[in-house]
Amino acid sequence: MAEITAGDIRNGVTFEYDGKVFQVLEFLHVKPGKGAAFVRVKMKDVKNGGVRELTFNPVQKFTLATIEKKKMQYLYKNDDMFVFMDSETYEQIELSESDIGDAMKFVLENMECTMLSHNGQIFSVEPPMFVELKITETEPGLRGDTATNVTKPAKVESGAEIRVPIFINEGDVIKIDTRTGEYLGRA
Repeated sequence: MAEITAGDIRNGVTFEYDGKVFQVLEFLHVKPGKGAAFVRVKMKDVKNGGVRELTFNPVQKFTLATIEKKKMQYLYKNDDMFVFMDSETYEQIELSESDIGDAMKFVLENMECTMLSHNGQIFSVEPPMFVELKITETEPGLRGDTATNVTKPAKVESGAEIRVPIFINEGDVIKIDTRTGEYLGRA
């Protein structure tokens, strides 16, 4: 097991602390005029998403956590279970809606997702960063009305609701950033 000291911590590093796996969001090395130096770390629990801010002695040691990433194809939803298939071994796994959260709201069948796991246990599913989806429901667009920053609600074929410019119509295919749920343009 590889180790790291608090003094070597950088953004993006994942390590084990208090029986959990954390990823560093921000860090700050502090050397006060009086007293010992310390490292202030803002970190996110990779399994439940909780954010903590703690201070550590720079020589304190942690075990580096290895996060495995594996591409899998989303097959279908069965009740509250999402079924994925490993494209290499054709092995199928099921994950519950409570395990995944809202990561699948812009994902259609047969799209490829990235599974994040630690010690063989999947803790997160990353959808593709950008998807192209068809608008299935929205108010009719107004021809010639291209005012910027004026939006309306729209439902896409995955069932998710987003805000789109008022000139977008039902049947249009649009590009969406899955991290923010933001409309990026027509596809």
